[in-house]
Amino acid sequence: MNALRQMTYNSSVIRSALGCGEVHSSLLPNDVSPQAAESLRKEIGFNKIESIRDEMEPSTSRLTREAGLPTDAKIKGRPRVLISAYTCLANAGQRFPGGGDLMAWNVIRRLGRTCDIWVVTCDKNRAAIEAKLSKEPVPGVEFHFVGLPRWMTPLLGAMGTLQFYAYLWQWAAYFAARRLHRHVRFDLAHHLTYTNDWMASVIGARLPVPYVRGPGGGAHRIPPPFLRQFSFGARFAEAFRSFGQWVFRHDPFFLLSQSRAKVIFACNHEAVEGVAARWRSKVRLLSVNGISADELAPPHPHVRGEKFRVLSAGRLVPLKGFDLAVRAFKTFSDKCPNAEFTIVGDGPELPVLQKLIRDLRLEASVRVEKWMPREQVLSAMRDCDVFVFLSLRDGGGLVVIEAMAGGRPVICLALGGPGLHTVEGCGIKIPAHSPEQVVRETAAALELLEKDRDLCERLGGGARQRAAEVYDWDRVSGQIMETYEDVLVARSSEA
Repeated sequence: MNALRQMTYNSSVIRSALGCGEVHSSLLPNDVSPQAAESLRKEIGFNKIESIRDEMEPSTSRLTREAGLPTDAKIKGRPRVLISAYTCLANAGQRFPGGGDLMAWNVIRRLGRTCDIWVVTCDKNRAAIEAKLSKEPVPGVEFHFVGLPRWMTPLLGAMGTLQFYAYLWQWAAYFAARRLHRHVRFDLAHHLTYTNDWMASVIGARLPVPYVRGPGGGAHRIPPPFLRQFSFGARFAEAFRSFGQWVFRHDPFFLLSQSRAKVIFACNHEAVEGVAARWRSKVRLLSVNGISADELAPPHPHVRGEKFRVLSAGRLVPLKGFDLAVRAFKTFSDKCPNAEFTIVGDGPELPVLQKLIRDLRLEASVRVEKWMPREQVLSAMRDCDVFVFLSLRDGGGLVVIEAMAGGRPVICLALGGPGLHTVEGCGIKIPAHSPEQVVRETAAALELLEKDRDLCERLGGGARQRAAEVYDWDRVSGQIMETYEDVLVARSSEA
């Protein structure tokens, strides 16, 4: 019976318990008799014990087939994958400091269909994850919550110190992963979040298994001509950010983890260029954002109302460029007065924007609404005529993909994630040379789409099509699964 009690703590068995309430014979030690297995079932209350060895060995996984892999590139059985996800599924209406939380959740739950996944994540995510799992169990996935001492929690309260907290957490995650590896023997490790390209993955540097990193970003910078309009404090914050990244990029453990990585996912072109030349051959582009199929707008023609409706959304901070959007709308509305502009968001820049709106005498046509539940934001995107997002430094730009999924054309800067998402046929990209030039060309783009309804409709349809074909979470996860297969097949060839 002692042996049976030990088996109940075997992480493979616990994974099955959390996932589906069953124990499969392939997960039990070879020397367990049928009588002992039945005793185990009764002792810990599982529904049944059965073999699924045949269904665990398809010729190719479902995600692999979606990704278009040749049928001879296959993995026998279900790979055992460790995922490091510092951020994962933040509480509704509350952002956990970091990035990639929604991406981590959506990717992990899909990868669990074809891999056995162990997730090491920050204990700050525990309440949200356990609440979600109680309603929507995720078979094939086991979460391990790792924390730092409580007295370190205040570090999460400010930019700079929260990154230091995340770095220390990487070490705690490594020791937890090392203990897990002794029992599980992982086939592959993946540093998924948080989604930057400059902090060390201690798991990647130290755990002796093939390692994949990303998607990540951070190499992008605010173009210098735009920095001049920022306050001294904002300019200092940007300089401190660049210095901090330089320090992190020279950490020996960062260098070792980059060297050991089999594949490095980057979330935009600037992130690709930010990877040192000696590792750039390992880089693949992968979006840090996505949408679910049910978030796509129905493929019906958009009905324009009495007014031309322009929408923008995001956190109200200087780097998001909302002041540029308001100035551009002023230039546009002087020629096309039958238009309205709504900004959805909260943040420290709100008083500055409200003053700008008053100074430009736009109170009747421009309004700022507080951030609202995501479903309402998506509904507002479907109802608008054009979505404008002039962020000067944004590695992902989820709101751009959400607007595209809503079938609306996007006007954005040719920078970072939004510049990657918006291609010809689904929106208009504005080069970022100077504030005056951006205001002028954004106003011209608004005027073009207001006058040419057919073009506006075509771009909206193209935006929806791109969202469905590129940013559906199943497709993003398929790219990751394809990479896992590439790495593991290469490993088998080397063995």
